Amino acid sequence: MRTINLRGKTALILGVANKRSLAWAIAEALGEAGCRLAMTYQGVRLQKNVSELASKHKNALVMALDVTSEEQVDGVFATVKSRFGRLDYLIHSIAFARRAELEGEFRKTTREGWRIALDISAYSLVALSNRAARLMTEGGSIISLTFQASQRVFPNYNVMGAAKAALEYNTRQLAYELGPKNIRVNTISAGPVPTLSARGISGFSGMAAHHRKKSPLQRNIEPREVGDTALFLCSDLGSGITGATIYVDAGYNIIGL
Repeated sequence: MRTINLRGKTALILGVANKRSLAWAIAEALGEAGCRLAMTYQGVRLQKNVSELASKHKNALVMALDVTSEEQVDGVFATVKSRFGRLDYLIHSIAFARRAELEGEFRKTTREGWRIALDISAYSLVALSNRAARLMTEGGSIISLTFQASQRVFPNYNVMGAAKAALEYNTRQLAYELGPKNIRVNTISAGPVPTLSARGISGFSGMAAHHRKKSPLQRNIEPREVGDTALFLCSDLGSGITGATIYVDAGYNIIGL
């Protein structure tokens, strides 16, 4: 049986919040395969959580990062270069919209609410990938996290659906541009998981219950299932996959009614 060995590889994982984070599930999967980890958090209130989680992996690097700050973004990549010399994997698990934009009618989305959601949730992948590519001197893998609201209507997901649609387009365009550098770019469309950000969506529990009832596997996914998919995409086993949206949603995406 072939096992995945990422010893000597380095991953930068953005968006870790707590042990239920999909970013943390990915960090665990990569770390257990021997990958060196650098993780970021947003906001002082998350620093303790992330530092405690990171302590489970030897010599893991933890940094603060607000992706709307060019200075902080540059600082993170400068630190990664100084500490590790190069980068192999970038995990983008960042999304944000103001709570007021995640309830009620989508047509009432404010201009500022739109700007914030698209900047943090979608543009950040472009900015981060541009910097990561400079450090991926031996090729690499870039993975983001999306949701089926990019393609279909989910009540109250609102502006985040637009952001995820933009994120998926970014994935395809970046895959095209970075392919000659042997850098693969993919996104994982995960089913509903009660992460910190998901709980900010009005009606999330009902959404999760509907997925559980209608999906072919008749259950919701576990965070580690996303982590293991990311591990596969980072490894040589996923070497022929780029520009793809990979569904990890217990099969819900195939259901019409």
